[in-house]
Parts: sequence; C-alpha cells; structure tokens
Amino acid sequence: MEFFCYHRDRPGSMTLREELGEEHWSYMDRYAAELIARGPTFADDGETASGSVHIVDLPDPAAARAFAHDEPNHQAGVYRDVLLRRWRNMLGRTMWDFPGGRTGGNRYLVLGLGPQHPADLPEPPHDRDELIAYGPLLSDDGTAWLGTAALLRAPDPETARAVLSPDPYADIEVHDWEFGGRR
Repeated sequence: MEFFCYHRDRPGSMTLREELGEEHWSYMDRYAAELIARGPTFADDGETASGSVHIVDLPDPAAARAFAHDEPNHQAGVYRDVLLRRWRNMLGRTMWDFPGGRTGGNRYLVLGLGPQHPADLPEPPHDRDELIAYGPLLSDDGTAWLGTAALLRAPDPETARAVLSPDPYADIEVHDWEFGGRR
C-alpha cells in the first residue's frame, strides 16, 4: 500500500531540524527500498524548510502511522502536524525515474484537498512530462477520495497550481519542493 506523508514544520524549529539532520537521514535510509518520493518543502523565502514529503510503500496503515510518528524530527517536535493518507501512484514510477532528473527548473508540491467522495480516481493531466509523482489521497480503506497530491516541475507556482482543476477541491496548496535524499 502506498502512503503520502507530509510533515509540516513548527514555526521556529529550523535549528532543531538542522541538529537532527543525520538522525532523520539515517531513519529514512532504513526505508530506501520503499520510498517513491521524498524531499523538503520551503517557505516563501525559498531557504527556510517548511515541511517534509515522503511517499512510501508500506504493508498497511499501522505501518504508515509508525513510519510517520517514529521519525526523529516528529519525535523531537520539529513538526507541528502530519498529513498521512493512502495514496495511489498513478505514474507507476519513483521520483528517481523522473525523466527530467534531480535538478533544473522549479519543483513544487501541489495538494488538492476536498470533501470525501467515492474513490473516483482523477487521471493525471495529459502532459505527464513535468510530473514527478501524482496520485489521489484516499481514506485508510481506499474507498473514499480525499484529494490529490502531485510533485512536479513548473516555471512558477501558478503553473504548478493549474495541474489540478479547482472544481473538486475545497483548497489547493502549492509549496516549493526539492528532491530529497543524501547528496
């Protein structure tokens, strides 16, 4: 089962995040084979971390909750909350398979959050060349659609936002994002 995990940073936690960097990376190394995508999001200044995205394939919702809540930054209070949802990999690849590579261009996390509906899965846009990861956010049992998460390369936040049609969503968030993992 695939899960989308987005830890949002607590204001003022950057120093603690930096202190725990190696612990975070070592923890994620344990899940290297299960990770579909990962990386930090950034505040409007483009430098201050605002969150951490992990899309991971785990056996069940209990394993996903353990993954999200046992993470060292979460345990130490770096994060103010975590969005954890079942997810379906509509592209069938990992971020490391993205043909556009790790660098070049602006990268974004786009979250479309909506009211609960039966799981009618939104198809990816016809132009998939700039999509790094794309899929629906689902209830734990996979029967209800709760939104959509996309990682993509785009020239600006407005273009990134346009990857999701505004109709079914109560809110669409756009965050600066970059490929994660050891450098």
